Amino acid sequence: MTREVKVGNIWMGGGRELVLIAGPCVIESEEICLETAAEIKKITERINMPFIFKSSYDKANRSSLESFRGPGIRKGLKTLKRVKDRIGVPITSDIHCREELEEAARVLDIIQIPAFLSRQTDLLLAAGRTGKTVNVKKGQFLAHDDMHNVVNKLISTGNQNILLTERGTSFGYHNLIVDMRNLPQMRKLGYPVVFDATHSVQLPGGRGRESGGQREYVPALARAAVAAGCHGLFLEVHPEPDEALCDGPNMISLKELPQLLKQVKEIDKVVRSKASA
Repeated sequence: MTREVKVGNIWMGGGRELVLIAGPCVIESEEICLETAAEIKKITERINMPFIFKSSYDKANRSSLESFRGPGIRKGLKTLKRVKDRIGVPITSDIHCREELEEAARVLDIIQIPAFLSRQTDLLLAAGRTGKTVNVKKGQFLAHDDMHNVVNKLISTGNQNILLTERGTSFGYHNLIVDMRNLPQMRKLGYPVVFDATHSVQLPGGRGRESGGQREYVPALARAAVAAGCHGLFLEVHPEPDEALCDGPNMISLKELPQLLKQVKEIDKVVRSKASA
């Protein structure tokens, strides 16, 4: 049984029900964030699924210098705080450097470490010392057992509020593949495991100056991951993905969300009932 981790008023791990972490890839405007968070909350409340809002205030790892990165930490955290207060949900965002941690930790419920930075020792230690829940996305270049070292870095700070996220593995150039064995293998480390279904269908740098994606495969991978026993599902969601300023090709639309969540909710029930039998 994995450790239970509390995020706001939500518990993850153990035998707890599936949790959704979702929102637009990057903060494009306060209006879009509030609109998307409110709609996702309505959808998740109808099926009784815990929901954590995610959007990035700065995407520092874009393909091109000209790519949209977001509003920056101050304006971005202000927007996220409004989502948290008005919509009433926990929030998370990416952190790319130690200097941002103190300010971000005052607002965020989860500090998310991007996949490209998952082995950055100083960043992990600083994140752990905040005492906040830390969600580390497994690097595209790491095997599941490499995450043992990541966990050890975090628990060395006395922080055991840890989430581990699978988001695909590099498969040649401009492509990712998902090895579903990573999910039960990472569970053995003792912490809740999340599956990032939308970044797993990304085609990194596939459009030259930006990444491509195959969002049509998100539902299949999400269903498979929940069947494999993940504790949380990470989805980047946008009202109009084709008009999004970042990661549009791999995001799903709000219109697609209800059906997918109903499906994974039913799968999660079966998985948890078998585990407790």
